Amino acid sequence: MKTILGIMVTGICLGMMTFLPVSVRAHCDTLDCPVVIDARKALEKGDATPVLKWVKKADEPEVRTALQKALKVREKGMEAKDLAETFFFETVVRLHRASEGAPYTGLKPAGTDPGPVVREGDKSLETGSADHLVKHITQAVSEGTRRKFVLASERKKHADENVETGRSFVSAYVDFIHYLERLDRLASGHSPHGEALEKQGRSGEPHGH
Repeated sequence: MKTILGIMVTGICLGMMTFLPVSVRAHCDTLDCPVVIDARKALEKGDATPVLKWVKKADEPEVRTALQKALKVREKGMEAKDLAETFFFETVVRLHRASEGAPYTGLKPAGTDPGPVVREGDKSLETGSADHLVKHITQAVSEGTRRKFVLASERKKHADENVETGRSFVSAYVDFIHYLERLDRLASGHSPHGEALEKQGRSGEPHGH
């Protein structure tokens, strides 16, 4: 069990490191997320190029048009500037999230906590080392697996006492097995992000995040 878990964790961590630069889900709709950071660069330069990598090629015209509108409006005063920039940020984030099949629910404030794994992912890219990230993921997977295993194991002991305890075991068993299947798919590269990266390699389109 320990060896299998180790292999699964290693695969998951390697997969995460492959898609982290473009796939920090739930981290791409805040005012300090990578998408908006590049959108600010585009506004500063008056050139959409820095932010185009976050959207599909088919959406480039909409981004360029939104940028030109924002540049014109932001010259009309501070209030207009804020509105114009927000409009541009929302346009880019909306198109980016659509490219990964995720809904756009509005921009969230800067400093919104994306969660520990995203924080560790960003930190790993800043430091150039995945060691701490791998440790975090390994611990999370280990704890999750053991917790679900213990619950299923304990309920199995009483599974044949009556129908209700049997159903209680089945519920825990199904949850445990499905959890393992999800981990296995990630470790094998059969996650949506893994498949998206394969498509990206063929088409150059951004996927994930």
